[in-house]
Amino acid sequence: MAKGFKSPKMQNPGNMMGQIQKLQEQLQETQAKLAEELVSAAAGGGVVKVTVTGDQRCHAVEINPQVFQEGDAEMLQDLVLTAFNSALDKSRELAAERLGPLAGGLPF
Repeated sequence: MAKGFKSPKMQNPGNMMGQIQKLQEQLQETQAKLAEELVSAAAGGGVVKVTVTGDQRCHAVEINPQVFQEGDAEMLQDLVLTAFNSALDKSRELAAERLGPLAGGLPF
């Protein structure tokens, strides 16, 4: 061992394994809850609304039927893309909010 290097003292390795297992269980529980939580985003003043789960799965896409009468497919595509990306951003923020405290709880 190098001079001046002090190895970390392991007072109770079994306790650390228990803490890691508990953290893993909390992480799995939080991920399961995220899969059930929904976030939505709209574009075009609500013409298009996309809802995704906390684990970034598309749950629903709602399009105001009036947009079909206008016949502007390119605009509709842009609105769907904008709403979907915004919903994914919200979903990632939700996941970071829920999972962040668990990542910081590792005993080092």
